[in-house]
Amino acid sequence: MGRTPKQLLEWAKQEAIEFVDVRFTDIPGTMHHFTMPLHAIDEEAFTFGIGFDGSSIRGWKEIDESDMLVRMDSTTAYIDPFFEHKTLAVLCDIYDPPLTADDEAKPYTRDPRYILKKAIEYLKSTGIADSAYMGPEAEFFIFSNVRFDQSMNQGFYFIDSIDARWNMGKDEQPNLGYKLRSKEGYFPLPPLDQFQDLRSEMLAACENMGIATEKHHHEVSSAGQAEINLVVDEAMAMADKMMLYKYVVKNVAQSAGFTATFMPKPLFDDNGSGMHTHQSLWKDGKNLFAGDGYAFLSDMAMNYMGGILEHGSSLLAFTNPTTNSYKRLVPGFEAPVSLVYSQRNRSAAIRIPIAVIGDKARRIEFRTPDPSANPYLAFAAMIMAGIDGVQKKTDPGKPADYNLYDASPEQLKEIKSVPANLTKVIDALENNHDWLTKGGVFDQDFIDNYIAYKRVEIEQIVNKRPHPYEFVLYYDT
Repeated sequence: MGRTPKQLLEWAKQEAIEFVDVRFTDIPGTMHHFTMPLHAIDEEAFTFGIGFDGSSIRGWKEIDESDMLVRMDSTTAYIDPFFEHKTLAVLCDIYDPPLTADDEAKPYTRDPRYILKKAIEYLKSTGIADSAYMGPEAEFFIFSNVRFDQSMNQGFYFIDSIDARWNMGKDEQPNLGYKLRSKEGYFPLPPLDQFQDLRSEMLAACENMGIATEKHHHEVSSAGQAEINLVVDEAMAMADKMMLYKYVVKNVAQSAGFTATFMPKPLFDDNGSGMHTHQSLWKDGKNLFAGDGYAFLSDMAMNYMGGILEHGSSLLAFTNPTTNSYKRLVPGFEAPVSLVYSQRNRSAAIRIPIAVIGDKARRIEFRTPDPSANPYLAFAAMIMAGIDGVQKKTDPGKPADYNLYDASPEQLKEIKSVPANLTKVIDALENNHDWLTKGGVFDQDFIDNYIAYKRVEIEQIVNKRPHPYEFVLYYDT
């Protein structure tokens, strides 16, 4: 397509592109867009930006300061396969417009993409490394029907999936009998795996849009849970790909008559969806996490893990940012609730995969995050926690090379668990965020605004609305 705005526009004309779709991501991680005819876009649109109303975006501007700018990043362009008219989509950065003739547009400090850019620049400025690589495994559910509503006098949800165990006895005229038992969705062949072709279609769409993939498979939950693994990439490129990956998954499912969700825990009493995130630091083309220590790791990798574990309670504000996240983080569903590390152990918050060959593949896997996270903010926060650990030479403690769910009382005393709910996580962020503000990566305005936004969310969900199960427990009181 070409890398510069001029090259991109020339290519778009040659390819008979009709429209340009301008896209950006808000604080919770939703991608927004507006569409312009190609003839309305010139090189100056890339340089000076395009105006829009920032007051209508969650957590951003007030009505009296609504005018903002989007600046398209020409290197992120791709053709959208889901639009009827040939459309070029371009990711954007957000700017505050100049207010006087002598002023200049400034990057908006609440723009998640800008925050990740600052984290990467801060990493480089420390001399520790020149790049951070990320490999998230964002799981999702594929449902055949979902209904939900919430009003003054009612609140409910209903979910159905064609392969779910609760449909074993349903009269489907005919019911062909291949339904997955609870927690037995991992790797079965068709006909038990009824989403093979749909996942392949998702993977093919990703590949066609420039997202390199490794594999796909059915996940543990019985109700259409799935995973597509992406090839590891540098943090910014991977965050952009994660936003596009979610978009692809949802739209391919919709086109096939299904619905896909990255909600961490949509089902009671079955496994939830995680976003296990593999990561490593590199410098001058060398993997700095490779070494001859525990699980073939370097001292830097150990200290990086120490930073993540030390700041785990507040870090989860960005890696597990919803009240629903903590319904996944409970014992018994393969959820990594213990803030410890271990080689091979999937019940630990950090696993060191050792079934890898060579120094290039050496990495750590932070298993606690979930796919409700905004990837820009999650990656930035993980990088900052790891850097803090490296700078302070934080000791991650002893490895937990045993089944944490069968730990003895003595062992449990030594183990720190993740907070039980989002309220405690936001409290932790409020009390411990100096590691995030280094280098101005997360500024105080962003953190204060984020805390206030999340407290309103918690108040609405936890404290104000009756829960359907409360009627089961208390109606006849």
